[in-house]
Amino acid sequence: MGLESLIVMLIVGALAGWLAGRIMKGRGFGVLGNIIVGIVGAFVAGLVLPTIGLSVGGGFWSALLHSTIGAVILLFLIGLIKKV
Repeated sequence: MGLESLIVMLIVGALAGWLAGRIMKGRGFGVLGNIIVGIVGAFVAGLVLPTIGLSVGGGFWSALLHSTIGAVILLFLIGLIKKV
């Protein structure tokens, strides 16, 4: 993975975390926390979504959509664990 790919992945993850925080109101961790969750969610989505057969194509917007889905799922799971 090149430096450019890493930078793009971090930017997409940060945007996805911010979007997930807006979607999951009340379950976020602030802007910085949501950005970190977005980056982790992008990684999780990259592993899980293709495995279950969910693919939206290639490019920036599809990567953002995948990452946002992963970050929303991650925020939901963290919210469930946090309540216990």
